[in-house]
Amino acid sequence: MESLQDEEQRQILMRFFKTGPGEYGEGDEFLGLKVPQTREVVRAVPKDFPLDEIPELLMSPWHEVRLCGLLILVAKFERLATKRLENNQAAIRGRDEILTMYLQYAEQANNWDLVDLSVHKILGHWLLLPSNLGDRDYKIKVLDDLAQSPCLWKQRMSIVCSWKTSQMGDPSWCLRYAEIHLHHPHDLMHKAVGWMLREMGKRVSMGLLRDFLRQHAHEMPRTALRYAIEKMSDTERQYWMQI
Repeated sequence: MESLQDEEQRQILMRFFKTGPGEYGEGDEFLGLKVPQTREVVRAVPKDFPLDEIPELLMSPWHEVRLCGLLILVAKFERLATKRLENNQAAIRGRDEILTMYLQYAEQANNWDLVDLSVHKILGHWLLLPSNLGDRDYKIKVLDDLAQSPCLWKQRMSIVCSWKTSQMGDPSWCLRYAEIHLHHPHDLMHKAVGWMLREMGKRVSMGLLRDFLRQHAHEMPRTALRYAIEKMSDTERQYWMQI
């Protein structure tokens, strides 16, 4: 990956991902690779690439190398999460091991793209699959710990993981963590909450989205509300924005 460095693209990415002093990505270092280039590297990785070698990637100072490590975890998890393997004990153990590693190194997913390209496909999917680690109450505790963390990126994980649960027809995770983060001070969380509410409405029930808005639209940050209602008609968007 270092051999693919692109200085011009590196400068663009460092501005785009707010790496300057006092910005949310302060100090992050980029090689200057576009996501499709990183995905090409991931595709070239053998399926039996040892799990215990991935932390070296996750601990890299290079943003794109950390993304590579996260995407390898995603690929490994997805291979163990097919319908055929849902209840297979070896697959369950493998998924739990990947999930445990993902959470152990969660702070290394230290920008919104690293979270958004991985969390729903690992943590979000794991929430709805059999696990030897614990039942639904345990899974809620895992997400509550992320939501209550002082780390912005862990907080974002707790809501963006619901992208997958909504895709699979379960709105409960989105609704719970959208409410928990409703008054979060950071704009990145406002966007995440609104985005996940919009996805839940699209994938599960617009009625549930409207119920949530009837209860909370008046107190939602305007960014979150705009994201949540983005796919509604002009007339309905105007209605919600005036509440």
